[in-house]
Amino acid sequence: MDRLIKINTKEDIFAEYKNTPISVLLEYHNLNTHYEAVSSPQMLIGMCMDNRKYLHIPDNFAYIIRSGGGTLRFSEFKVSYTIAIGKIKTIALIAHNHCGMVNLMSKREQFIQGLVDVVGWERQRAEDHFMNFAPMFEIGNEIEFVLEEAKRLRNKYPNILIAPLYYNLDDNLLYHIKED
Repeated sequence: MDRLIKINTKEDIFAEYKNTPISVLLEYHNLNTHYEAVSSPQMLIGMCMDNRKYLHIPDNFAYIIRSGGGTLRFSEFKVSYTIAIGKIKTIALIAHNHCGMVNLMSKREQFIQGLVDVVGWERQRAEDHFMNFAPMFEIGNEIEFVLEEAKRLRNKYPNILIAPLYYNLDDNLLYHIKED
């Protein structure tokens, strides 16, 4: 957690993100900046599908892709679309604490039993489903994952500003992550 930098004022925003949509996102969400009318998206936000997170941003401000753990590995066509068609030049990747995709294998039995009980699947089908997909979505540490995902996407999209951020469910604020 010593890598996290809380954003309490505009001065806390990292220099490389000042005067960018990342700064605006942080100002809207953390600093309660008054919403300006937005006519077209300014950025893409990749974040977890977790229902406990809500961003304070105006309508039309961002494309948002939500997926387990916030991975964009299986959404790259959508990312490319927002860049090519939407003319997006900025991506915020938002990890969060207490993510259900961390240590996913420990939830194996609960997942399988849930599909058996709720959906009515045969146990073997539920086991196969879990084992086919869990390795693709499991993440280790949330912070390390979002830093690696930012690095991966920076290599793929070198002219795009990509910021790894952290959503703290305990205070509902976004944090910068110190990168190495």
